[in-house]
Formats: sequence, structure tokens, C-alpha cells
Amino acid sequence: MKPRALVTGGAGFLGSHLCEALLAEGYAVVAVDNLLTGRISNIEHLRREGSFEFLQLDINRPFDCDKVDYIFHFASPASPVDYMVHGIETLKVGSFGTLNALEIAQKYQAKYLVASTSECYGDPLEHPQKETYWGNVNSIGPRSVYDEAKRFTEALTMAYHRYHQVDTRIVRIFNTYGSRMQLNDGRVIPNFMKQALRGDDLTVYGDGSQTRSFCYVSDEIEGIMRLARSDEHFPVNIGNPDEFTILECAKRVIAVTGSKSSIRHAKLPQDDPKQRRPDISKARSLLQWEAKVNLENGLQMSLDYFREAVAAETVARA
Repeated sequence: MKPRALVTGGAGFLGSHLCEALLAEGYAVVAVDNLLTGRISNIEHLRREGSFEFLQLDINRPFDCDKVDYIFHFASPASPVDYMVHGIETLKVGSFGTLNALEIAQKYQAKYLVASTSECYGDPLEHPQKETYWGNVNSIGPRSVYDEAKRFTEALTMAYHRYHQVDTRIVRIFNTYGSRMQLNDGRVIPNFMKQALRGDDLTVYGDGSQTRSFCYVSDEIEGIMRLARSDEHFPVNIGNPDEFTILECAKRVIAVTGSKSSIRHAKLPQDDPKQRRPDISKARSLLQWEAKVNLENGLQMSLDYFREAVAAETVARA
């Protein structure tokens, strides 16, 4: 009998790619999503698979999908646009949703992996960021609904590991990009791709000297799958340590798309991190993992998806 995996947030950008990877490894997959930010179109091609099941439900309420062998808890708004609009829902899924997912893991003695985020480090005073760094987070700022939801998620996960012996893992994800991202989700790559492909000016906040490290989705999923197979219970950074200023990234997108767009500057949002780069020493030694796809290649590999998404949005507006 195939091992059975439950993926919360399974219709989201990263969750849908994870469902694909699990199916390829021989799992029967149950994806659950309330479709607040996930989209059926992300998993439409998987619904023909006999080993795939989708359930639309709200994991903030107790739920049960029968016995599972592995739980991948990926449910949460993850883009600034989404968690700024759905702040309360973000806090709920980080608390109630995490609790309910952990209860299922405890009930069925399932392995459990939760998607955390580099936002746990806040606007970091340590660079690059190691897993041992406790972070510099404004607990009452506008971004706190996401940052603190994920920090609580990690605390609750470790509590279930310590008090109930749940077999847990925590991945801290850094700025992943690729196909199935929403065009209007406020993250750097989709924002720049959308603007460049429309011929609009690319919006760079502040002077553009703030940095990010972008990880292509196939690399991210490979790191997550390796962590899932490990026995590590403490957080592990999975990201690409190649660091770019936002201004540099904008120029790369313009070059890859062949756009005639210019760059315009806007006011930097409150608590926007000035630097973001993972220290992946732990992932290298523990998982023998590191990112393989550089930014230019990743942008090229994403280009067709973003072209189609921009064209579809243009048709929908007409």
C-alpha cells in the first residue's frame, strides 16, 4: 500500500509543487486548502491522478482525513499582499491550523514537516542568517501577523515534539519563485515580471540597496524532500545564498524579458528587511543539499509561465 501524505495549503504555489513531488515519489496525496489564497488551477492537472485527492476545508477547525503517514503543513498566506489583507486569518492558521495539523500527526503517529520562513529572522542584525539566530522582529508592526504566526508555528511544533514525541521537522524557506505564483501577490519576482512583461516601470522600494536571495522552486522542493527524509527536528534553512540587491534583480528581469521598462522608486514599507541571505551550512552537511539554479536561469525557466499569466489577465480585463 502506498504511504499517504496530507498537504495543507496544497492548492498554493509551493504546496502544489510539493504535491507533484510526493506523487512522483509514490505517495498517495491528500491536498487540503480553503482556497483563500490557493487556486484550483494549480492542481487541476493532478486531479486526474488516481493517487491524488483534493478536499476544500478550513484547517482552523478540527478535521480528520483518516490515517496518514506524513503531514506537510504548508497552509498560510505567504505574500505581503495576502497577509496584509488577511492578517487575522494568517494568525489563525499559524495557531489553530498548526494545532489541528499536529493533533492529526499525534493521533496517527505520522511524521510532520512544517513550512516556516526566513521572516522569523525579521530585519536581521546577523548576516547571513544561521538557524541559531533568534531574529529581530517587530512583534506589533504591520508585518507581524505573518512573522509572529510563523514563530508561534515553530514554537508549537517544537512543543508537540518535546511533550508528545511527535516526529517533527521545520523548514525555513527563503524567497522562493517559479511557476504558479500569483501575479499580484506583492513578492519581488512576480511584481517585476508582471511589470516588465506589460511594459510598465518596475517599482523598486527605497533606493533598491536592500538584498534578497532567490531560490527557484525545484531547488526548494528538493531541499524540503531531503529534510522530510531526515531525522532533524530543529529548523533548517532551505534557500539560495546568492544575494542580490533589489535594484540588481530588477535589471536582471528587464534583461531576461527583453522589456523596454524603466525603474521607478517608491517609499520603503515599514519593517522591510534590509538584508536576507541564508546560511545553508546545515543543509549542506545534513542533507547534502544546495541550490543549483542561478537567478538568470530561474527567471528564464519562469518566463513562459509569467507571459501566459499576464496574457490571461489582460484578456480577463478586456
